[in-house]
Amino acid sequence: MPKSRLSGDGRKTRRSAVKKTTKKSAVSKKTAEESSHAGAVHRFIGISLGGGKTDKACVAVLEYYPKHKKVFLSRLVEKIKSDEVHSADFKIHEIIDQYEDIDTIAFDVPFRLPYCLECTRTCPGIEGCPEPHVRWMWEYTRKLHKKKKPRKLFTPYTQRCVEMYLSTELEEPFILQHAMGANTAPLLARAMFIKRRLSTPCIEVFPKLSVWRVGRSLNVMKSHLRFHKHSIGGDESRREILQALSTHNVAFVYDQDVKLMIENSHAFEAFICALTAFLQYKGQTEPRPEGFPKMEDWVEFPKISIKWESI
Repeated sequence: MPKSRLSGDGRKTRRSAVKKTTKKSAVSKKTAEESSHAGAVHRFIGISLGGGKTDKACVAVLEYYPKHKKVFLSRLVEKIKSDEVHSADFKIHEIIDQYEDIDTIAFDVPFRLPYCLECTRTCPGIEGCPEPHVRWMWEYTRKLHKKKKPRKLFTPYTQRCVEMYLSTELEEPFILQHAMGANTAPLLARAMFIKRRLSTPCIEVFPKLSVWRVGRSLNVMKSHLRFHKHSIGGDESRREILQALSTHNVAFVYDQDVKLMIENSHAFEAFICALTAFLQYKGQTEPRPEGFPKMEDWVEFPKISIKWESI
């Protein structure tokens, strides 16, 4: 890499590059050894993002060995932040680049703009737009207006069909913030910036919904599932959820990582993202509903009844 991108010291740059190559070689060697002893391995990476200038980002690496039907959390990196010469985004890529074979990368935020913001047609406004996603939004809104007041219209430049769908069409309302809403838009921009350098298939996960579906399938109390991220009581909720996963032999997690996830909700949600990607691989996530616009984003979330025995 050019010296200016990493540091003003060329020797430091070369040392960094050598260190990174050595790490990747070590991981590749470890991968080869694992594959020879345990058979093929499938990897799923979960990423929980915070703002680019914070230390909230976490990455979880989940591995699945079909030969033994074993799933375990092989790596969990928390509080990824920038330093004097490397951005936190660079460090996320550095972690991902250490693995050659990755099935899926799961983000806990959107990584594409709402379709309307990238449309190149002459815009007639939502009243006359012929695009399938806008027609779907109109149909959904008219149906909702028959049941609910006050009556509000949609804004397709800030929200997506999936956010509308999740809020009313599941067993409970799940409020996914608008992709271009004030809180999510900066995270969407960061996810887009990270994803543009990835060649691995990526999915979007809504951790709150995944936690709910996974927890209900394992008979975890609803109160724990609803408040897993709360500052008060959230640690106990995460403890109960992780205990249920362990009791039902869903995934093996090292004790130090269990402790970390109990203490850090972002680390926990990175793990949930990776677990959802694994469930997608096993055919245990919900398909798009009939008639849902094909060009619109979809959020992967577990089926209401997960068949753990088939996994």
